[in-house]
Amino acid sequence: MRKQIRIRSRAMRVLGATTILATMALPMTARAAEEPQATEPAPEPQAGDPEGGLGEIVVTATRTATSIQRVPISMQALSADVLSQRQVKGLTDFAALLPSVTFAGIGPGRNTPYFRGIVPAGGARESVGYYIDDIPITGTGLPDIHAYDLERIEALSGPQGTLYGAGSLAGTIRFISNKPKLDKFEFGYDAEVNKYGKGDFGGQYQSYINVPVSETLAVRAMGYYRKDGGYIDNTPNNGLLNNGLPATLTLGDNNPDTNYTLNNAAIAQDDYNGIEEYGGRLQVLWSPAPGWDIMPQITAQQQIADGYFGFDPRVGDLEVHDYDITSQNDKFYQAALSIHGHIGDWDIVSATGYYQRQTKLLNDYTYYTVTYDGFGPGYESYLQFFDKNGCTGAGATLKCNTLINPQQYYHGLRNENKFTQEVRLSTPKSWPFDVTIGGFYHKQKNEVNNNYATRGLDNIAGYTQSGGGDTNYPAGFGVPVAQGGTMILGSPAVKGDAFYMTEQDQDWKDYAVFAEGHYNITPELKLTGGLRYFWTEFAVVGFAGVAGSAQNTVTSLYVPTGTMGCPVPLPAERLQCLNSNLAAPDQVGRYKEQGETHKVALNWQFEPSKMVYANYSTGFRPGGFNRPLRIRNVGVATVPAFESEELTNFELGFKGTWNNMFRFNAAVYYEKWDNIQYSVVIAGTQGAGMTGNAGKARVYGVEYDADLKLGKVTISTSGAYNNAALSGNFCNFQFDPASLSINQLDTCTQGATFGSPPVSEVAADSGTRLPRQPQFKGTTSIRYDTSFGDADAYFQGAALYQTNATQNLNVFNNNLLVCPDIADAETDAGRSCATPGFISFDFSAGIKKDNWTLDIFLQNAFDKRGELTRNTFCSITFCSGSSRTFPIKPQFFGIRWGQKY
Repeated sequence: MRKQIRIRSRAMRVLGATTILATMALPMTARAAEEPQATEPAPEPQAGDPEGGLGEIVVTATRTATSIQRVPISMQALSADVLSQRQVKGLTDFAALLPSVTFAGIGPGRNTPYFRGIVPAGGARESVGYYIDDIPITGTGLPDIHAYDLERIEALSGPQGTLYGAGSLAGTIRFISNKPKLDKFEFGYDAEVNKYGKGDFGGQYQSYINVPVSETLAVRAMGYYRKDGGYIDNTPNNGLLNNGLPATLTLGDNNPDTNYTLNNAAIAQDDYNGIEEYGGRLQVLWSPAPGWDIMPQITAQQQIADGYFGFDPRVGDLEVHDYDITSQNDKFYQAALSIHGHIGDWDIVSATGYYQRQTKLLNDYTYYTVTYDGFGPGYESYLQFFDKNGCTGAGATLKCNTLINPQQYYHGLRNENKFTQEVRLSTPKSWPFDVTIGGFYHKQKNEVNNNYATRGLDNIAGYTQSGGGDTNYPAGFGVPVAQGGTMILGSPAVKGDAFYMTEQDQDWKDYAVFAEGHYNITPELKLTGGLRYFWTEFAVVGFAGVAGSAQNTVTSLYVPTGTMGCPVPLPAERLQCLNSNLAAPDQVGRYKEQGETHKVALNWQFEPSKMVYANYSTGFRPGGFNRPLRIRNVGVATVPAFESEELTNFELGFKGTWNNMFRFNAAVYYEKWDNIQYSVVIAGTQGAGMTGNAGKARVYGVEYDADLKLGKVTISTSGAYNNAALSGNFCNFQFDPASLSINQLDTCTQGATFGSPPVSEVAADSGTRLPRQPQFKGTTSIRYDTSFGDADAYFQGAALYQTNATQNLNVFNNNLLVCPDIADAETDAGRSCATPGFISFDFSAGIKKDNWTLDIFLQNAFDKRGELTRNTFCSITFCSGSSRTFPIKPQFFGIRWGQKY
């Protein structure tokens, strides 16, 4: 008892001195916990003696604590030591260390990870499971979870559908948090100052504390604040576009008196893509009885990321021309309750989670305006808007002379609410086999509000009709049509200042029952089998379109009156105009599906430290609903729903350790990707798209990781070779005027076209390389541990390298994006251009004495501009000239001081 009093007294003194943990009083999110340990701390992964052997890595990928060397799947685990040594703060940092993982996106909170080249080409659901402990975070454009006070990050390659369900088509990423400990007090903190090479200064402070309140109750808390300096310069455009041409828009006509010159001087700023972020986690572990643990947990984070994290090489190195504000305010919390106990000899686990996320996004879309302007005469109605303050007279004498700034920008608000419940029951350990059975329920609702807008569009006197800029000028310019002029009175805004708007509620429900069991055929030979049966439901209701779409008396329902056709501008209240499914009286688009996924694995532990295994597994990604599409001058076409896509994985692997000094793991795999969801735009739909099941692909490759410990020197390496391509043509989708429906062509021939304007029968050729995935990606580090007197020290160097990668499945679009100057020639030759491969180097060193550590680090030491992805503001066909290149982090260095008690 005295020991407990001393611990609590010490804890109170530290708590009083730790101001950062006061932020724990704020609302924070909770996450489902990994099975907590009642009487002893969780294993410390890869925490070996600097001069001894390799430390053991314990993972919970199979829902039980097991050495990674005995798990018969290809996976990697980044321990707390590795996360700290490699300066991992979030998704982009740890993805660089996982050879089978790539990602695409345009900045923190707007990135999506992928495994083994399985990069979805359509559909709305994720292909990679993303977990904090036992609770999934579903969706794309994932929050940039802060990596601190973690046991490890686990990356499971290949489909994990049996245990992890719909979101784990291609793989799963899990953040495993440190759990409260009942037997000891812990406190630690790190303070860091850093700087991007030619960019701005930043810093970070983070701290954790573990307090054993009694023999059965412990509390653990973590909090942090992070400020990243930027490294992209939004430079003054000085009257020029990114291609060097004058930045004067003609505003959709040939009239020399109607023009607007773009000028970003008011918002030009060096290092404009900074990040400010704070958050924390609070956990309480209660062990009310032997063998029972109950742990509520909450995690919360807010991140404000300004600017783009890509640059425009046409402007300059790490430079862009932005004409409006780009900023995302992203906040989430997740609450979770984990219960682990026993009913007789049966083991039971319950994991309950509630997740809420809100993102507010501003985005410059001026290059959309530049694209419209480039179409030439006839686009006045998109560009010429008359300022009320520039008008004289009224009625028959009304005359307007001043046009507002036509630049487009985006403002959006997205709210996500998700509830998860999973229960697992495991057979007694005395049985000759073990089986885990379980049930899963997941409900999510997304509230989507996307506005593509022009500032002041809701407060204009009128706009020039199409073709009006070059007719009846100057007498009719700014004069109402009723008075013989070319100005249409009112605004083309559909709601507020939005020219185009999406306003939807999306609801998903997922149910599943599953079982996975193991049977030792012999003491060395184990058979694993798993099965999951799932049901998925999707419903969407809302509006998408322009003012003309809202006014359509066939497709749009005005909710207040129950009549077809909505008056514009739409009222402020959401969902008052619906056009999501004209075939249903309530306009709700619905989709249901059920099916199963399974796995079989056989592993042979032919020596205590060596294993070979064979693994066959499947995964799925649910399908969804396509809304009917309005075909210009024809009518409304029905579009069939798209079904789930499936991934089948065949894998052979080896895991071995020699004398606890050398560890080598490798796997070869072959995957078949069937019923691939593919999004296309149908001719005549004013740019509206649909998703269909287009075809198949195959992927094969090799993954490996190895560690060698030679006294004070540790060499670690991991890599992945991946060859991913389509296995058959993707035939395009065609509108049939006879049946007023859109369906995929039964057959298609390369070079053949249909329709007017002509559309290629083949959307993507057989053998086309899957995008965003380098054929080889790897990392190698060399660490030297030594001592100076009574202090321990280390020196470390690391290399990250990858080969080239394509950027789009459509060869022509890919070449427009990657090699625009020779796109036509390369496409005609059937070749896909690729962004170049790269190699970068990181260095770090540190010293540790007693309870303090001091580290210095230099990442991307030679400031290489390794290209990860390229993206555009709108469709590649029109906006390839304003694409942005998203590179690896430029040169980054800093110093970090920390203490642990």
